[in-house]
Formats: sequence, structure tokens, C-alpha cells
Amino acid sequence: MRYIEFKEAIGEALRRNTDGLTWAELRERLERQYKRPCPTWTRNLEREIGLSRKKGSGRALVWRVPGSHPA
Repeated sequence: MRYIEFKEAIGEALRRNTDGLTWAELRERLERQYKRPCPTWTRNLEREIGLSRKKGSGRALVWRVPGSHPA
């Protein structure tokens, strides 16, 4: 998978889920095999699509993009 495909898939999934998703949820929904996201790609998503990651329950981080944040 190339970065552009990753970026589009993550952005679309997060825009559709206003409560945000954890990496495990994204991985499952997008049928990815990666245990962890690539740190370089994740930093690029922060700059390019405004990805934010906030502490959720347990050790999980909830991923969100602008426009997906709950009201």
C-alpha cells in the first residue's frame, strides 16, 4: 500500500466516524495487517489532514480529523 492510499482510507474512515476510531478499529475496518501505524506516515497525516490523537480508554488513542469531532 502506498502512502496516498493509506491517507485517503484513513481520512475517509475518520470523517465517517464522528466519535473517532482507535488504530485497532481502523486496522480492522480497513482490513490492514499492520500491528502499528508507520510513525512517519502518522506525522504526515497530522500535517496533511489534521489528524489528532487523544487518549481514550485504557492505552488506546482515539484518532480524529477536523470535521469528525463530536459536537
